[in-house]
Amino acid sequence: MTHLYRLDATAAETARRFGAEAGDDPWVGGYAAPGRFAPVIIGGAKGGRFVVPRLWGVPPPISVTATDARPITSVRNTASPFWIGNLRHTSYRCLVPATAFQLWAQGKDPATGRSVAHWFSLAATPLFAFAGIWRDSEVPSFAILACEANRLIASVNPVTMPLILHAEDHERWLRADWRSAQALVTPFPSQLMQVSRSHPLAMDQ
Repeated sequence: MTHLYRLDATAAETARRFGAEAGDDPWVGGYAAPGRFAPVIIGGAKGGRFVVPRLWGVPPPISVTATDARPITSVRNTASPFWIGNLRHTSYRCLVPATAFQLWAQGKDPATGRSVAHWFSLAATPLFAFAGIWRDSEVPSFAILACEANRLIASVNPVTMPLILHAEDHERWLRADWRSAQALVTPFPSQLMQVSRSHPLAMDQ
């Protein structure tokens, strides 16, 4: 699962692309990493969408020991008692806008002996969205849903990939009942993605 992604668009630009209100989100574009704030898009109780800054990484359950108490950045088990209550309530689901995300290849580059980072993006969609979920505990935080890796991702790292939503499914993730929304937890098609070993350039303005 990724621990680094890029959103090369300001909060205002992101809001326009997703039909949302930017509010006072200060995002100007760049990297998003665990423990840092990044924009997410939530659905309003009376309709509409709003861009809000939240911390990437949800505090773990209080039952977790101090040595394992790292924030949770991804949701792999949607049936977990820790998540299911939030997932069933549409008000806690969110879109996590991105332009690319990073995964490390398994093993080392035989020529250099170093780990190799790969950047994935969508060939026809410069600005897309992960499926996310948010919680308010000690801090306003969020996590990204994970799913089985598709063929392209598996060629680099076969474990999991972030759950990328098709544009036509954004509203379904934000508003539909859980049975319908859960059906979206599937790998994004490999043929609609592209990969590079260097970080992507900022999206066209």
